[in-house]
Amino acid sequence: MQIPFNKPYLTGKEAHYLYQAVQSGQLSGNGQFTKACQSFFENRYGFHKCLLTTSCTDALEMSALLLNIQPGDEVIMPSYTFVSTANAFVLRGAIIRFVDSQAQHPNLDPQAILPLINEKTKALVLVHYAGMACPMQEIMALCQKYQIALVEDAAQAIDGYYQGQPLGSFGQLACFSFHETKNIIAGEGGLLAINDPKLAQRAEIIWEKGTNRAAFFRGEVDKYGWVDLGSSFLPSETVAAFLFAQLEELDLIQNARKERWNRYFEALLPLAQKGLIELPNIPEHSSNNAHLFYLICRSLDERTALIQALRAVGVHAVFHYLPLHASPFYGPKHDGRKLPQAQRYADRLLRLPLFFELQAQEQQFIIDQIFQFFKLDRT
Repeated sequence: MQIPFNKPYLTGKEAHYLYQAVQSGQLSGNGQFTKACQSFFENRYGFHKCLLTTSCTDALEMSALLLNIQPGDEVIMPSYTFVSTANAFVLRGAIIRFVDSQAQHPNLDPQAILPLINEKTKALVLVHYAGMACPMQEIMALCQKYQIALVEDAAQAIDGYYQGQPLGSFGQLACFSFHETKNIIAGEGGLLAINDPKLAQRAEIIWEKGTNRAAFFRGEVDKYGWVDLGSSFLPSETVAAFLFAQLEELDLIQNARKERWNRYFEALLPLAQKGLIELPNIPEHSSNNAHLFYLICRSLDERTALIQALRAVGVHAVFHYLPLHASPFYGPKHDGRKLPQAQRYADRLLRLPLFFELQAQEQQFIIDQIFQFFKLDRT
Protein backbone atom coordinates (compact mmCIF):
# COMPACT_ATOMS: atom_id res chain seq x y z
CA MET A 1 0.00 0.00 0.00
CA GLN A 2 1.28 3.45 -0.94
CA ILE A 3 -0.28 6.40 0.88
CA PRO A 4 1.07 9.84 -0.07
CA PHE A 5 1.29 12.71 2.38
CA ASN A 6 -0.99 14.79 0.17
CA LYS A 7 -3.17 14.24 -2.88
CA PRO A 8 -4.76 17.27 -4.58
CA TYR A 9 -8.55 16.98 -4.76
CA LEU A 10 -10.46 17.96 -7.90
CA THR A 11 -14.13 18.88 -7.53
CA GLY A 12 -14.91 18.08 -11.18
CA LYS A 13 -15.60 21.65 -12.31
CA GLU A 14 -12.00 22.81 -12.69
CA ALA A 15 -11.63 21.76 -16.34
CA HIS A 16 -15.01 23.28 -17.21
CA TYR A 17 -14.12 26.65 -15.71
CA LEU A 18 -10.66 26.54 -17.29
CA TYR A 19 -12.36 26.02 -20.66
CA GLN A 20 -14.66 28.97 -19.95
CA ALA A 21 -11.68 31.15 -19.11
CA VAL A 22 -9.90 30.19 -22.33
CA GLN A 23 -13.05 30.72 -24.41
CA SER A 24 -13.61 34.16 -22.88
CA GLY A 25 -10.53 35.42 -24.69
CA GLN A 26 -9.00 36.89 -21.51
CA LEU A 27 -6.25 34.78 -20.02
CA SER A 28 -4.50 37.57 -18.15
CA GLY A 29 -5.75 38.30 -14.67
CA ASN A 30 -8.52 40.42 -13.20
CA GLY A 31 -11.24 38.87 -15.33
CA GLN A 32 -14.54 37.31 -14.29
CA PHE A 33 -13.03 34.44 -12.29
CA THR A 34 -10.56 36.68 -10.46
CA LYS A 35 -13.42 38.96 -9.45
CA ALA A 36 -15.59 35.98 -8.46
CA CYS A 37 -12.88 34.58 -6.15
CA GLN A 38 -12.27 37.96 -4.54
CA SER A 39 -15.99 38.52 -4.03
CA PHE A 40 -16.32 35.09 -2.43
CA PHE A 41 -13.89 36.03 0.35
CA GLU A 42 -15.29 39.52 0.79
CA ASN A 43 -18.87 38.27 1.06
CA ARG A 44 -18.29 35.12 3.12
CA TYR A 45 -15.77 36.48 5.62
CA GLY A 46 -16.40 40.22 5.55
CA PHE A 47 -12.91 41.26 4.45
CA HIS A 48 -12.92 44.86 3.22
CA LYS A 49 -11.10 44.19 -0.06
CA CYS A 50 -9.43 41.08 -1.49
CA LEU A 51 -6.83 40.73 -4.21
CA LEU A 52 -5.88 37.39 -5.72
CA THR A 53 -2.12 36.84 -5.96
CA THR A 54 0.17 34.29 -7.56
CA SER A 55 1.09 32.95 -4.10
CA CYS A 56 0.81 33.64 -0.39
CA THR A 57 4.46 34.70 -0.63
CA ASP A 58 3.40 37.48 -3.02
CA ALA A 59 0.63 38.53 -0.65
CA LEU A 60 3.21 38.82 2.14
CA GLU A 61 5.53 40.83 -0.10
CA MET A 62 2.66 43.16 -0.94
CA SER A 63 2.06 43.56 2.80
CA ALA A 64 5.65 44.65 3.37
CA LEU A 65 5.33 47.23 0.58
CA LEU A 66 1.99 48.50 1.87
CA LEU A 67 3.40 49.00 5.37
CA ASN A 68 6.37 50.93 3.95
CA ILE A 69 8.89 48.67 5.65
CA GLN A 70 12.29 50.37 5.44
CA PRO A 71 15.86 49.20 6.15
CA GLY A 72 16.36 48.99 9.90
CA ASP A 73 12.67 48.61 10.77
CA GLU A 74 12.01 45.70 13.10
CA VAL A 75 9.33 43.09 12.46
CA ILE A 76 8.27 40.53 15.08
CA MET A 77 7.18 37.06 13.97
CA PRO A 78 7.39 33.40 15.06
CA SER A 79 10.51 31.39 14.34
CA TYR A 80 8.44 28.27 13.71
CA THR A 81 7.10 29.19 10.28
CA PHE A 82 7.87 28.94 6.57
CA VAL A 83 10.65 31.09 5.15
CA SER A 84 8.21 33.23 3.12
CA THR A 85 6.88 34.83 6.31
CA ALA A 86 10.30 36.35 6.94
CA ASN A 87 11.59 36.75 3.39
CA ALA A 88 8.89 39.25 2.46
CA PHE A 89 10.13 41.68 5.12
CA VAL A 90 13.84 40.90 4.85
CA LEU A 91 13.60 41.89 1.18
CA ARG A 92 12.62 45.40 2.35
CA GLY A 93 15.60 45.57 4.72
CA ALA A 94 13.77 44.70 7.93
CA ILE A 95 15.42 43.21 11.02
CA ILE A 96 13.46 40.16 12.19
CA ARG A 97 12.83 39.58 15.89
CA PHE A 98 11.76 35.98 16.27
CA VAL A 99 9.27 34.83 18.91
CA ASP A 100 9.18 31.39 20.48
CA SER A 101 6.17 29.07 20.22
CA GLN A 102 3.83 28.16 23.05
CA ALA A 103 4.54 25.02 25.06
CA GLN A 104 1.05 23.72 24.31
CA HIS A 105 0.83 24.81 20.65
CA PRO A 106 3.17 25.75 17.79
CA ASN A 107 1.56 29.21 17.55
CA LEU A 108 3.65 32.10 18.85
CA ASP A 109 3.76 32.81 22.57
CA PRO A 110 2.06 36.18 23.21
CA GLN A 111 3.97 36.58 26.49
CA ALA A 112 7.23 36.68 24.51
CA ILE A 113 6.22 39.60 22.31
CA LEU A 114 6.37 42.54 24.72
CA PRO A 115 10.12 42.34 25.51
CA LEU A 116 10.85 42.64 21.76
CA ILE A 117 8.88 45.84 21.19
CA ASN A 118 10.84 49.09 20.88
CA GLU A 119 10.76 52.33 18.91
CA LYS A 120 11.96 50.51 15.76
CA THR A 121 9.14 47.94 15.81
CA LYS A 122 7.00 48.47 12.72
CA ALA A 123 4.91 45.32 12.44
CA LEU A 124 3.93 42.03 14.01
CA VAL A 125 3.35 39.09 11.68
CA LEU A 126 1.57 36.15 13.26
CA VAL A 127 1.00 32.68 11.82
CA HIS A 128 -2.15 30.65 12.51
CA TYR A 129 -0.37 27.30 12.58
CA ALA A 130 -2.44 24.31 11.39
CA GLY A 131 -5.30 26.75 10.78
CA MET A 132 -5.78 27.25 14.53
CA ALA A 133 -6.12 30.78 15.86
CA CYS A 134 -3.43 32.63 17.75
CA PRO A 135 -4.57 34.28 21.00
CA MET A 136 -5.88 37.36 19.22
CA GLN A 137 -7.18 39.32 22.20
CA GLU A 138 -3.72 39.56 23.77
CA ILE A 139 -2.02 40.24 20.45
CA MET A 140 -4.50 42.91 19.34
CA ALA A 141 -4.13 44.68 22.69
CA LEU A 142 -0.35 44.88 22.25
CA CYS A 143 -0.58 46.11 18.66
CA GLN A 144 -3.08 48.80 19.59
CA LYS A 145 -1.16 49.95 22.66
CA TYR A 146 2.15 50.29 20.82
CA GLN A 147 0.72 51.30 17.42
CA ILE A 148 2.18 48.28 15.62
CA ALA A 149 0.77 47.08 12.30
CA LEU A 150 -0.62 43.54 12.39
CA VAL A 151 -0.31 41.11 9.49
CA GLU A 152 -1.94 37.67 9.64
CA ASP A 153 -0.09 34.92 7.81
CA ALA A 154 -3.23 32.86 7.30
CA ALA A 155 -1.68 30.55 4.70
CA GLN A 156 -3.12 27.50 6.50
CA ALA A 157 -6.16 29.18 7.98
CA ILE A 158 -8.91 29.37 5.38
CA ASP A 159 -12.30 29.00 7.09
CA GLY A 160 -10.72 29.20 10.53
CA TYR A 161 -12.18 31.28 13.36
CA TYR A 162 -11.23 32.95 16.64
CA GLN A 163 -14.24 33.10 18.95
CA GLY A 164 -16.48 33.03 15.89
CA GLN A 165 -14.65 35.77 13.97
CA PRO A 166 -12.93 34.71 10.72
CA LEU A 167 -9.17 34.45 10.75
CA GLY A 168 -7.81 37.01 8.35
CA SER A 169 -10.18 39.71 9.61
CA PHE A 170 -8.08 40.94 12.56
CA GLY A 171 -4.95 42.39 10.97
CA GLN A 172 -4.76 45.38 8.70
CA LEU A 173 -3.61 42.77 6.20
CA ALA A 174 -3.97 38.99 5.91
CA CYS A 175 -2.40 36.51 3.51
CA PHE A 176 -3.86 33.19 2.33
CA SER A 177 -2.37 30.30 0.32
CA PHE A 178 -3.90 28.02 -2.31
CA HIS A 179 -0.82 25.86 -2.78
CA GLU A 180 -1.68 22.25 -3.61
CA THR A 181 -1.01 21.19 0.00
CA LYS A 182 -3.69 23.53 1.37
CA ASN A 183 -7.39 22.82 1.99
CA ILE A 184 -8.45 24.83 -1.08
CA ILE A 185 -6.02 24.73 -3.98
CA ALA A 186 -5.09 26.32 -7.28
CA GLY A 187 -1.75 24.53 -7.74
CA GLU A 188 -0.12 27.77 -6.69
CA GLY A 189 -1.96 30.92 -5.70
CA GLY A 190 -2.71 33.25 -2.85
CA LEU A 191 -4.86 36.13 -1.68
CA LEU A 192 -4.29 39.38 0.15
CA ALA A 193 -7.14 40.54 2.37
CA ILE A 194 -7.03 44.27 3.08
CA ASN A 195 -9.03 45.16 6.19
CA ASP A 196 -7.75 48.74 6.56
CA PRO A 197 -9.68 50.84 3.99
CA LYS A 198 -6.82 53.36 3.91
CA LEU A 199 -4.58 50.71 2.32
CA ALA A 200 -7.04 49.45 -0.29
CA GLN A 201 -6.35 51.86 -3.14
CA ARG A 202 -2.58 51.59 -2.86
CA ALA A 203 -2.83 47.79 -2.61
CA GLU A 204 -4.50 47.67 -6.00
CA ILE A 205 -1.76 49.87 -7.49
CA ILE A 206 1.03 47.70 -6.06
CA TRP A 207 -0.85 44.63 -7.32
CA GLU A 208 -0.88 46.06 -10.86
CA LYS A 209 2.89 46.63 -11.10
CA GLY A 210 2.73 50.08 -9.52
CA THR A 211 0.24 51.43 -12.05
CA ASN A 212 -3.34 52.65 -11.78
CA ARG A 213 -4.34 50.26 -14.55
CA ALA A 214 -7.30 48.76 -12.65
CA ALA A 215 -8.77 52.24 -12.10
CA PHE A 216 -8.31 52.94 -15.81
CA PHE A 217 -10.30 49.86 -16.83
CA ARG A 218 -13.08 50.89 -14.46
CA GLY A 219 -13.19 54.26 -16.22
CA GLU A 220 -12.03 56.19 -13.16
CA VAL A 221 -9.01 57.75 -14.95
CA ASP A 222 -8.55 58.53 -18.64
CA LYS A 223 -5.06 56.98 -18.82
CA TYR A 224 -2.83 54.96 -16.58
CA GLY A 225 0.84 55.17 -15.71
CA TRP A 226 3.50 54.30 -13.17
CA VAL A 227 2.46 55.88 -9.87
CA ASP A 228 4.05 53.74 -7.12
CA LEU A 229 6.19 50.72 -6.33
CA GLY A 230 4.74 47.41 -7.42
CA SER A 231 5.28 44.12 -9.16
CA SER A 232 3.45 41.47 -11.15
CA PHE A 233 1.45 40.02 -8.27
CA LEU A 234 -1.72 39.28 -10.28
CA PRO A 235 -2.25 35.64 -11.36
CA SER A 236 -3.68 34.54 -14.68
CA GLU A 237 -7.39 33.99 -15.17
CA THR A 238 -6.79 30.24 -15.50
CA VAL A 239 -5.51 30.09 -11.90
CA ALA A 240 -8.61 31.96 -10.74
CA ALA A 241 -10.91 29.65 -12.74
CA PHE A 242 -9.40 26.58 -11.09
CA LEU A 243 -9.64 28.19 -7.67
CA PHE A 244 -13.27 29.20 -8.08
CA ALA A 245 -14.26 25.57 -8.71
CA GLN A 246 -12.66 24.73 -5.36
CA LEU A 247 -14.28 27.59 -3.48
CA GLU A 248 -17.72 26.48 -4.62
CA GLU A 249 -17.12 23.19 -2.76
CA LEU A 250 -15.49 24.68 0.33
CA ASP A 251 -17.99 23.26 2.82
CA LEU A 252 -17.84 19.77 1.30
CA ILE A 253 -14.04 19.79 1.42
CA GLN A 254 -13.92 21.14 4.96
CA ASN A 255 -16.38 18.58 6.29
CA ALA A 256 -14.42 15.71 4.74
CA ARG A 257 -11.12 16.93 6.18
CA LYS A 258 -12.62 17.40 9.64
CA GLU A 259 -14.01 13.87 9.57
CA ARG A 260 -10.56 12.46 8.82
CA TRP A 261 -8.89 14.72 11.39
CA ASN A 262 -11.30 13.58 14.09
CA ARG A 263 -10.76 9.92 13.19
CA TYR A 264 -7.01 10.31 13.75
CA PHE A 265 -7.50 12.13 17.03
CA GLU A 266 -9.94 9.66 18.53
CA ALA A 267 -7.99 6.60 17.41
CA LEU A 268 -4.61 7.87 18.61
CA LEU A 269 -5.87 9.15 21.96
CA PRO A 270 -4.82 5.98 23.87
CA LEU A 271 -1.21 6.62 22.84
CA ALA A 272 -1.41 10.16 24.17
CA GLN A 273 -3.04 9.00 27.40
CA LYS A 274 -0.07 6.69 28.00
CA GLY A 275 2.37 9.53 27.37
CA LEU A 276 3.81 8.01 24.20
CA ILE A 277 2.86 10.97 21.98
CA GLU A 278 1.25 14.40 22.24
CA LEU A 279 -1.81 15.13 20.10
CA PRO A 280 -2.83 18.56 18.74
CA ASN A 281 -4.21 20.94 21.30
CA ILE A 282 -7.10 23.02 19.97
CA PRO A 283 -7.18 26.27 21.96
CA GLU A 284 -10.55 27.10 23.51
CA HIS A 285 -10.73 30.28 21.47
CA SER A 286 -10.12 28.52 18.16
CA SER A 287 -12.00 26.48 15.62
CA ASN A 288 -10.29 23.60 13.81
CA ASN A 289 -10.21 23.85 10.01
CA ALA A 290 -8.45 20.46 9.72
CA HIS A 291 -5.59 21.84 7.67
CA LEU A 292 -3.13 19.27 8.98
CA PHE A 293 -2.90 16.54 11.59
CA TYR A 294 0.26 16.32 13.63
CA LEU A 295 1.56 14.39 16.58
CA ILE A 296 4.57 15.15 18.74
CA CYS A 297 7.07 12.44 19.53
CA ARG A 298 9.21 12.22 22.65
CA SER A 299 12.51 12.85 20.86
CA LEU A 300 14.08 13.57 17.49
CA ASP A 301 15.38 10.00 17.28
CA GLU A 302 11.93 8.58 17.95
CA ARG A 303 10.35 10.78 15.29
CA THR A 304 13.01 9.78 12.76
CA ALA A 305 12.42 6.11 13.52
CA LEU A 306 8.62 6.52 13.21
CA ILE A 307 8.94 8.27 9.84
CA GLN A 308 11.19 5.45 8.63
CA ALA A 309 8.85 2.76 9.95
CA LEU A 310 5.88 4.33 8.17
CA ARG A 311 7.78 4.78 4.92
CA ALA A 312 8.83 1.15 5.04
CA VAL A 313 5.16 0.21 4.66
CA GLY A 314 4.37 2.90 2.06
CA VAL A 315 3.07 5.68 4.30
CA HIS A 316 4.57 9.09 3.59
CA ALA A 317 4.65 11.04 6.87
CA VAL A 318 6.79 14.17 7.16
CA PHE A 319 8.15 16.66 9.67
CA HIS A 320 7.62 20.39 9.24
CA TYR A 321 9.57 23.62 9.73
CA LEU A 322 13.13 24.12 10.78
CA PRO A 323 13.18 27.20 13.05
CA LEU A 324 14.16 30.32 11.15
CA HIS A 325 16.19 31.81 14.01
CA ALA A 326 18.64 28.91 13.64
CA SER A 327 18.67 28.79 9.83
CA PRO A 328 21.91 29.02 7.84
CA PHE A 329 20.78 32.35 6.38
CA TYR A 330 19.36 34.19 9.37
CA GLY A 331 21.04 32.39 12.26
CA PRO A 332 24.10 34.70 12.15
CA LYS A 333 21.75 37.72 12.21
CA HIS A 334 19.61 36.44 15.11
CA ASP A 335 20.06 38.20 18.45
CA GLY A 336 21.14 35.01 20.24
CA ARG A 337 18.00 34.29 22.30
CA LYS A 338 17.20 30.62 22.80
CA LEU A 339 13.76 29.61 21.48
CA PRO A 340 13.34 26.14 22.98
CA GLN A 341 9.72 25.48 22.00
CA ALA A 342 10.34 26.29 18.33
CA GLN A 343 13.25 23.86 18.41
CA ARG A 344 11.13 21.23 20.18
CA TYR A 345 8.48 21.33 17.45
CA ALA A 346 11.19 21.27 14.78
CA ASP A 347 12.66 18.11 16.34
CA ARG A 348 9.53 16.21 17.35
CA LEU A 349 6.48 17.25 15.31
CA LEU A 350 5.34 14.76 12.67
CA ARG A 351 2.55 15.29 10.13
CA LEU A 352 0.37 12.41 8.95
CA PRO A 353 -1.31 12.09 5.54
CA LEU A 354 -4.52 14.11 5.42
CA PHE A 355 -6.47 14.77 2.24
CA PHE A 356 -10.01 14.61 0.88
CA GLU A 357 -9.67 11.21 -0.79
CA LEU A 358 -7.93 9.48 2.11
CA GLN A 359 -10.02 6.34 2.58
CA ALA A 360 -11.09 5.01 5.97
CA GLN A 361 -9.19 1.75 5.43
CA GLU A 362 -6.03 3.68 4.48
CA GLN A 363 -6.34 5.80 7.57
CA GLN A 364 -6.90 2.71 9.71
CA PHE A 365 -3.75 1.17 8.23
CA ILE A 366 -1.75 4.28 9.22
CA ILE A 367 -3.19 4.17 12.74
CA ASP A 368 -2.42 0.47 13.10
CA GLN A 369 1.18 1.03 12.01
CA ILE A 370 1.65 3.75 14.63
CA PHE A 371 0.30 1.46 17.35
CA GLN A 372 2.65 -1.28 16.20
CA PHE A 373 5.58 1.11 16.32
CA PHE A 374 4.83 1.94 19.96
CA LYS A 375 4.15 -1.74 20.70
CA LEU A 376 0.70 -1.00 22.06
CA ASP A 377 -2.24 -3.32 21.48
CA ARG A 378 -5.24 -1.34 20.26
CA THR A 379 -7.62 -3.88 21.79
